[in-house]
Amino acid sequence: MKNMDDLLEALDLDNHLSFEEIPDIDLYMDQVIQLFENKFADSKRNDDEKVLTKTMINNYAKGKLFFPVQNKKYSKDHLILISMIYQMKGALSINDVKTTLDKLNTKLTEDDFDLQHLYKHYVKLSETNVDMFKEDLQTHKQEVNKEIVELEDTDAEYLQQLLMVATLTSMSNFYRRAAEKIVDEIGKKGEE
Repeated sequence: MKNMDDLLEALDLDNHLSFEEIPDIDLYMDQVIQLFENKFADSKRNDDEKVLTKTMINNYAKGKLFFPVQNKKYSKDHLILISMIYQMKGALSINDVKTTLDKLNTKLTEDDFDLQHLYKHYVKLSETNVDMFKEDLQTHKQEVNKEIVELEDTDAEYLQQLLMVATLTSMSNFYRRAAEKIVDEIGKKGEE
């Protein structure tokens, strides 16, 4: 299997939009797309993949994943929400993302909530998650290697890769299911 350090570097795990990278001025849609494409280009699986498109943004707006824009310009708060949507949609359905962000959008429009303060904490947690992931990946690799030794097969590299993929997808499913359960709780509270 590929060296874990090389794998971790290729994953571009520090791929959140930092608070400092979000302009203080409102942006038009094309500028938003350019900002996200530049920031997350290394996170794409291949060159044909798009990080963000006009259609995506329009669908987020129509689906009310973020509060309405003013004069076709996206504020710093819109960019923060779009960044959070970008991260969440990799694991959750768009409906689950909407359920998760619904109350936050209400707080932003009705309670003058400080989203930028929350986002700083979100980014801090993301950085902690990167460190935890790196440690967990090493642990998973060690566990897989123990199992490979017991298999005594001549195609050990492939089997190691197979077990690593199976392990990581299993863990991903656990995390996604846990997140979905929390979304369901949010949805129930929203209905009350």
